Amino acid sequence: MKIVQIIKVAIKNIVSNKLRSILTMLGLMIGIASVIVLVGIGKGSSSSVKNQVQSLGTDILTASITTSDYSLAYEDMDEILNLENIEKVAPYKNISATVSRGTTTSSKASIIATNDSYLGITNVSLSQGRSISIIDIENKSKVCILGSDIAQDLFSLANPIGETIKLNGDNYVVIGVLEEQGTSMGTNSDSSILIPITSAKHLGEDTSITSFYVKVSDEDRIDMTERIIENYLRSTLQVSSDYFTVSSQDSMLDAMESIDDTLSLLLGGIASISLIVGGIGIMNVMLVSVTERTKEIGIRKSLGAKRINILVQFLVEALVLSLLGGILGIAIGILIGNGLENFGYTFENSNIVILISFASSAMIGLIFGIFPAYRAAKLNPIDALRQE
Repeated sequence: MKIVQIIKVAIKNIVSNKLRSILTMLGLMIGIASVIVLVGIGKGSSSSVKNQVQSLGTDILTASITTSDYSLAYEDMDEILNLENIEKVAPYKNISATVSRGTTTSSKASIIATNDSYLGITNVSLSQGRSISIIDIENKSKVCILGSDIAQDLFSLANPIGETIKLNGDNYVVIGVLEEQGTSMGTNSDSSILIPITSAKHLGEDTSITSFYVKVSDEDRIDMTERIIENYLRSTLQVSSDYFTVSSQDSMLDAMESIDDTLSLLLGGIASISLIVGGIGIMNVMLVSVTERTKEIGIRKSLGAKRINILVQFLVEALVLSLLGGILGIAIGILIGNGLENFGYTFENSNIVILISFASSAMIGLIFGIFPAYRAAKLNPIDALRQE
C-alpha cells in the first residue's frame, strides 16, 4: 500500500468519526496552545523590560545598599561625583504619602525624593515646566514634578504648573509635568511624583540614601568605574560587598536573560503536561479503533497484507491525528496570544517554539501510536475474522 493511499485511508477514518477525532485532538490542541501562549507572554514581558533597560544606554550604573542597617548621607553623593569617570549621580528614595488636591485623591502615586540629575540619568523628559534645581534642594523647597497619569487624575485638562497639591496634608507647588513614558529603571514615571530629596524631611523621612544611579563619562571604562564605586562603598560603610550591589545595564541584561530562559523552561514544562494527556487520549482512541476494526484487519491479512502494512496504517492514523491537533493548537495559541495584547499583555511569537510544538505533536503521535499499531499488527488473521 503506497504512503499516499495510507494517508487517504487515515484521513477517511478520522473524518468518519468527526466528534471522537475532535475530542481526541482537543487535549493536544490545549497543550500546544498553552505552550505557545505561556512562553510567548514570558518572552514578550522579558523583551519589553530589556528594551526599557537598553533604551537607557550602557553608561548607567545602579547602586543599592541591601540592608537597612547601613546608609549614605546626601553629602556622600558629592564625594561619589568626584570619583573618576563619573558624570552625574542621582540618589532616589521612595516615600509613602497621601496625595490629594481638593476632594480628589490619587491612590496610585509613587513619590520619589531625588535631585536635579535624576531626569537626565533616567532619560525622562518634561512635557512642561522645569526640573528640580539645586536651589530647591538647598532650600528644602516644597515643590514637585507630576507624572502624566497623576497630573491627569488631579487636574484633568487644567494646567497644573504653579498650582498646589497636598502631600500628607502639606502644600507642594507643581513646577513640572513629565512626558508620558511608561516604566523606566523599574519605576512607572507616569504614576510618579518627584520632590527634592531634602524635602523628604517635611514628610517625616530623613535624607539617608540606600539607592542611587550613576552616569559615567566614558562607558568603555564602566567596569573600572563599577569597581571604584564598590571600593568607595566598602570603605565608607565599613562592610563587605554582601551588603550592597553595584550593577551595570549589561549585567542586568545578563541576569534577565538567565531568568527568561529559566522562566520559559518552567512555563513550557508546565504546559507540556497537557501534551502528555493529549498523547494518552490519542493512544486510547487508537486502541478503540483497533478493537472496532479487528475484522477489517483480519480480512486485509487474509488477502496478503503483512504486519508492517497494518503497523504503518495505524501509526500513520495516529500521526495524522496528532499533527492536525498540533497545527490547530499552534493556530489557536497564536490567536490567543495576539488577542491578549489587547488586554495589556506583551506577546512575542517565537518560530522556534512553534517548530518545537509541531515536532512535539509528531513525536506524540509516533510514541503514543506505536502500541495500538503494534497491537493491530500482531493480531492473528483467523482470530480477527471470527471477531463480530
